[in-house]
Amino acid sequence: MSKISITPADVSIALGRKKLLYDWIRKAIVSEKKMAAGIAIILCSDEYLLDINKKFLSHDYYTDIITFDYTEGKRISGELYISIDRVKENAKQLGVSFPNELHRVMIHGVLHLCGYKDKTRKDREMMRTKEDQKLKMLKL
Repeated sequence: MSKISITPADVSIALGRKKLLYDWIRKAIVSEKKMAAGIAIILCSDEYLLDINKKFLSHDYYTDIITFDYTEGKRISGELYISIDRVKENAKQLGVSFPNELHRVMIHGVLHLCGYKDKTRKDREMMRTKEDQKLKMLKL
C-alpha cells in the first residue's frame, strides 16, 4: 500500500475521515493510470508557505499550494504544502465551503504530480475539468 499522509505543520486543524481522503487520492491517481508511491500533504499557515515560496522558488507572494514533484514514471510522489489561510480566504471569496476548497486544492496538487500544468488558459481549463472530475469521486 502506498503512503499518503496529511499532517499539520504550524496550524491547528482537525481533519476527520483521513482514510476516506487517502482512498480518494489513490482512486484519483489510478484513474489517471498511475500509482501513488508517496505523497505528503502538509497543511500550514500563509507565513510558513511564504517562507517556502521565498526559499525554494524565489517568489515573494502568498499562494494556496506549492507542489514539490518527485514522480518517477507512473509512480506518483511528492510534497504538497497547502496554506490553510489561503484556502479559507479563497473559499470565502468563491462562496464555497472550506472543506470543498481544501479538497479542490489537494486534488489540484495531486494532478500536478500526475503531470497536469496550469500556466496557460488551455492548461487551466483542463486542470479545472480534471479537478471537477476527481471531486465527484470523493464520497463524503
